[in-house]
Amino acid sequence: MTLAGVVAAVTAAWVDDPESDVVWAGDHEGRRGVRMRQTVRDFTTVWFEVGERTLRIEAGVIPEPRLHHLEVYRQCLVRNTATRRLHFAVDGEGAVLLVGRIPAAEVTPHELELALGEVWDLVEVAFSPLVRLAFSR
Repeated sequence: MTLAGVVAAVTAAWVDDPESDVVWAGDHEGRRGVRMRQTVRDFTTVWFEVGERTLRIEAGVIPEPRLHHLEVYRQCLVRNTATRRLHFAVDGEGAVLLVGRIPAAEVTPHELELALGEVWDLVEVAFSPLVRLAFSR
């Protein structure tokens, strides 16, 4: 099965599973998206983009901080020391994201489950403290 086929099959299985907290977000600009329910917020959208050699994964965490930019970004860098597949990053607009790349040869249904679980865990742990720091006075 191709890399795109594995991603399509696994994401479809997540969405079709009545026990799953994953719903369909759609395909957009070459990326396949799912929304995962969270306890700290309604959902996190996770995007999967198939490349020639890697699968890129991206999930938004918070928009550009209004306050304490440097401390928000510092906390994200500190948290990166405990991650495996995904890492905190800042996009061109200052928003905080989780991003990761998995080599194509390592993409399996199990590895995708682990990556989705890591997104869930990182958002659950980091979201509330980052929001308080970035947006509360």
